[in-house]
Amino acid sequence: MMQIPELLSPAGDEAALKAALHFGADAVYGGMKRFGLRAFAGNFDEEAMETAVRLVHQAGKRFYVTMNSYPFDDELEDFLKAAGTARELGADAVIVSDLGAVRMLRRRFPDLAVHVSTQANTLNTPTVELYRELGCERVILAREMSLVRIAAMKRSVGDSIQLETFVHGASCMSYSGRCMLSAWMTGRSANRGECAQPCRWKYHVVEEKRPGEYYPVAEDENGTYLFSARDLCLMPLLPELAEAGVSSLKIEGRMKTEYYVAVVTGAYRRGLDALREGREAFEAVAPELIRELACASHRESDTGFLLDKPEHPGGAEGFHQDREYKGLVVTGADAEGICRVQLKNRIFAGEALELMTPEGIRQVAADPFLREKTGETVDTLGVGGEIIRIRVPGAQAGDMLRGEVRNHRI
Repeated sequence: MMQIPELLSPAGDEAALKAALHFGADAVYGGMKRFGLRAFAGNFDEEAMETAVRLVHQAGKRFYVTMNSYPFDDELEDFLKAAGTARELGADAVIVSDLGAVRMLRRRFPDLAVHVSTQANTLNTPTVELYRELGCERVILAREMSLVRIAAMKRSVGDSIQLETFVHGASCMSYSGRCMLSAWMTGRSANRGECAQPCRWKYHVVEEKRPGEYYPVAEDENGTYLFSARDLCLMPLLPELAEAGVSSLKIEGRMKTEYYVAVVTGAYRRGLDALREGREAFEAVAPELIRELACASHRESDTGFLLDKPEHPGGAEGFHQDREYKGLVVTGADAEGICRVQLKNRIFAGEALELMTPEGIRQVAADPFLREKTGETVDTLGVGGEIIRIRVPGAQAGDMLRGEVRNHRI
């Protein structure tokens, strides 16, 4: 019987964490205030991390703490203290890049599971075996690995160590994300979690003898994106990944919103659940799920290196999304179908909405609703954060409402 991989979702803050759990993640990963390689994500201080781990464990899921920045000598003791805090708070594993840090953690905290980050650029079986000998539980493979090579590696290592791979989200043009461009141009190091994403900026070429003359390299109506890779989307290849023996499928996105996390997690959850029933069941729902992924903010995508090399090595254009996040259900529907919704974007009475649930998407119509703050019934409201009472039969806390996007370029 085909082994279904773990679905691992990003949790940049508590809202994203709750969305990941509600929409079907088996595990989540998130960072503390230091060493997590996403310096500008919400992240978790010690109190918030304790709450987050508790929520995850109450749901029967797992929490992995990202500690995949590369520490200097003078930071190592703080690094170990942070790992000790993660251990005390109940983290199920820490995700680490630096080889020396791996060895230090295994010596200091032998009962703390270590996952080797994709930042470590693991491409071959001897390196995986080295991490296994050091006591690591899992290796997150470099994004340059093809499906054929992943399958061959799995055959070599068997069940002695787990293999994880990214399945969806932004990809870096640099080697496994180890880029110096941001540090050179802005003083913010990608290897310290501070990437300014200059690869997403627009560039022109200047010829040495023609100063001041700027030539576009590749252009569309949005501009030029010379260094920018397409996003990764491996939804069509879920059966092949499962057959290859990958233990965990990771969604990129600790900087993404709870809506993004909900859409992507929900789609992959439904895909993996269909795969449990067999390849035919998966193929029957795959086109719908690929369309669903386009409802969250995304750039053009391909399958990365999984089929040997990216279809489009560069030149990806700007962001799009097919649906707009309207509101989060904070109190499920009562006997009359009335629920409390925290507003995210403007809702109009009469507009066609969709209710996002863990089971799938359902069409609903927006009736006039009650503005809880004033007690008045209104036909429209666009004040983010306000609570409204609106009729959405069957809605559960954690479900989301969405509708048409008013500005398709975001």
